[in-house]
Amino acid sequence: MEEKFITNAEDVEGESATFLEASRRSQAIWDDLPKHPSKYRVLTGERPTGPLHIGHLFGTLANRVRIQELGATTFIVIADYQVLTDRDSAENVGANVTEVILDYLASGLDPENGRTFFFSHSHIPELNQLLLPFMNLVTTAELDRNPTVKEEIKAAGLKQVNALMYTYPIHQAADILFCKGNVVPVGRDQLPHLELTRKIARRFNDRFAAGAPVFPIPDALLSDIPLVLGTDGQKMSKSRGNTIMLKMTAEETAKVIKGAKTDPDRNIAYDPQNRPEVANLLRLISICTGEAPEAIAAAIGDGGGGKLKAALTEALNAHLAPMRERRARYAQDPGYVKDVLRRGIARAREEGVATLQQVRRAMNMDHGLDG
Repeated sequence: MEEKFITNAEDVEGESATFLEASRRSQAIWDDLPKHPSKYRVLTGERPTGPLHIGHLFGTLANRVRIQELGATTFIVIADYQVLTDRDSAENVGANVTEVILDYLASGLDPENGRTFFFSHSHIPELNQLLLPFMNLVTTAELDRNPTVKEEIKAAGLKQVNALMYTYPIHQAADILFCKGNVVPVGRDQLPHLELTRKIARRFNDRFAAGAPVFPIPDALLSDIPLVLGTDGQKMSKSRGNTIMLKMTAEETAKVIKGAKTDPDRNIAYDPQNRPEVANLLRLISICTGEAPEAIAAAIGDGGGGKLKAALTEALNAHLAPMRERRARYAQDPGYVKDVLRRGIARAREEGVATLQQVRRAMNMDHGLDG
């Protein structure tokens, strides 16, 4: 793809301005959400490439539970179609969907509250049908400029880019807008995707529904998501084999942490810039215990990497123990897990049918058949 990503000072200033404006709107939502949760409809999710790890837990799952507890309706897409963007086979996708739902349930996401729904791309034809009108609203130049797609292509090592990967931002727009999502929890790196969704919503409303807009203009919900690196000090990723999975036993967790990368200096100090691996382990302990990483480092002192890893093992296993117990309980009832997905799909399809009827009507394509 043509490289057109932030090549001069003007582009950098524009990106910064976009982030500052997104941050302002996000803070306003955080302030208002506890007071008026019914105003907000949240869309979030991930690809089912396997069971989830602590990076997911501390980075996204805990935030979703927080939003759920504030009372917002939340649709969580298990993006099984998107598994095909960077791989040739979806051989394990069915089992992985189950693994993801088990991790959702274990984390505290509650499909029994009437506000939280899990669904998969492949079972919502109405969502996927929105791709056709949405693709008509986006230029190839805009897809070329999307930095997140470029980064995902690079990370996957793709030499050829399939159309699903290339149009991923449009599919994400369909994910958000099919259920009239107006809030999307994202990190800063995902803002280009969301900005394209906002453009698609505006363009559809302006072109086809100026008098009665069909789609809301969704906002990002940003949060101070802690940076959690893998056990090798790199970005946590299953493909790198540097993860601590939520489903691991206490013994398996201890073994993985024992092999985590630190550095030769026995005096433990919290110095993210110069000692990132040590800082990462201290940060993990801090997330689990609520104690400041500087205080944890001071307590370990010159105990070295061994004492640091022992402290992390104890803290992380204690933090994950209730979740692991819940996960094991849900895993013994596969019928319930399927029922959760079935009910979520049914609710998502209700939303999709209603939205698609509005879309057809706005585009003069209902032909009097939608009632």
